[in-house]
Amino acid sequence: MIVIEQLSATQAQPLLAALTEVLQGCVADGASVGFIDADDRAVMERFWQDKIFSLASGDNQLLVARQQGVIVATVMVGFSAMPNGRHRAEISKLLVHPRARRQGIARRLMQQAEQLAVEQGKTLLVLDTRSGDVATQLYLSMDWQIAGSIPLYAESTEGALDATTVMYKVVG
Repeated sequence: MIVIEQLSATQAQPLLAALTEVLQGCVADGASVGFIDADDRAVMERFWQDKIFSLASGDNQLLVARQQGVIVATVMVGFSAMPNGRHRAEISKLLVHPRARRQGIARRLMQQAEQLAVEQGKTLLVLDTRSGDVATQLYLSMDWQIAGSIPLYAESTEGALDATTVMYKVVG
């Protein structure tokens, strides 16, 4: 059974190791999520510490999926701090640990993230994903639109420079 929950900064802080484990597993599996070395746990922990801080400020919200009580997936909803962007949110760090994939967890997290954004009054969602990744098909199946792509955008875990696809969805 998969349980999805929203975590506050206070709830997320003691789960730093579990959040890092999900990120580390995804990077080790080749995910293009901003990190190159799956063994650099300290960098990943700093990333999550920064994100936990942003939960406290309200700049981001974090959803996690648990399977048998263990966190196996995450997604972040980031809110624009700029006055001209109050209507939009960015979806990021949709991560499903390799051992928990192909169970519909990513789709459920995305549905919850979209609902959370709508509840916060957002009408436009944006994200980016490595061009050609399987995630693109998930997003397209959920009515996301491709805005375009940027070549040579991010270094992969293998050292190649990959393009990213920018996507959007009008909601609410």
